[in-house]
Amino acid sequence: MRVVLAELDPRPADVRSNLGRVGEVVRAAPGGIVAFPELFLSGYHLGDRLRELALRPEDPAVSELGRLARETGTRLVVGAPVASAERPGEVENVALVVDPSGSVRRQVKRYLPTFGPFEEGLVFTPAASSAPIPLPGLRLGVEICYDVFFPEVTRELAVGGAELLLNLSASPTTSRRLFERLLPARAVENGVPVAYVNRVGVEDGLVFGGGSGLWDARGEPLALEPLPVPGLASGERVVAAEVDLAASARWRPFRPVLRDVAARPPQKPAPPA
Repeated sequence: MRVVLAELDPRPADVRSNLGRVGEVVRAAPGGIVAFPELFLSGYHLGDRLRELALRPEDPAVSELGRLARETGTRLVVGAPVASAERPGEVENVALVVDPSGSVRRQVKRYLPTFGPFEEGLVFTPAASSAPIPLPGLRLGVEICYDVFFPEVTRELAVGGAELLLNLSASPTTSRRLFERLLPARAVENGVPVAYVNRVGVEDGLVFGGGSGLWDARGEPLALEPLPVPGLASGERVVAAEVDLAASARWRPFRPVLRDVAARPPQKPAPPA
């Protein structure tokens, strides 16, 4: 399956402009999966302004994503702030997953960094669980940035049958080496290919690090093909790679981690001393 990673610099607080850039990339590289970074539609380092920018089901941007996926036959994944459907007044950091029929599903971020320059816990409500999202020809497991630091998130998706793991990120340059180590490790731990799309650019002094990539089920990096998308600014890139979804079945007998996890009975907590 072809996976396209749009390593771009969104315009802060300009959903319409960023949605236009989604359209430019998808029309230049239709089909397969096309992924955009965390909070791409809004921008990242915006504090309480993210509440004002939060999308709702009736928002024209949501309809436009569905129309774009239908017209191009693309599986589209893009980060955005979304108003909680269950708890009015709350906002979630979400990966919107749109299939070629135009149907929109979502995965909410599990872990919200609230340290150093990060303020997500002051704005967003986290999710308690993750589940693979069924798409034509694929069960996709989605994580958002900091989620990858918690191996139980990836394991939950892999045990649930995810055939490809995708991490949307807005990670700074100071974290790039950590992601470069963790992402292939998550692939090896679960025998599942991993894709990562991170943004570039600067917002309010926070410099984002790029470094998007793909790793196969053994944690080996896949070759990335630069795509000639019009209008790319300095430092931006759109890349693609072919991911062999059947490779996991060939690799897992040599490292049957998920089999062994499934065979282990649930562990009871030890009694207090």
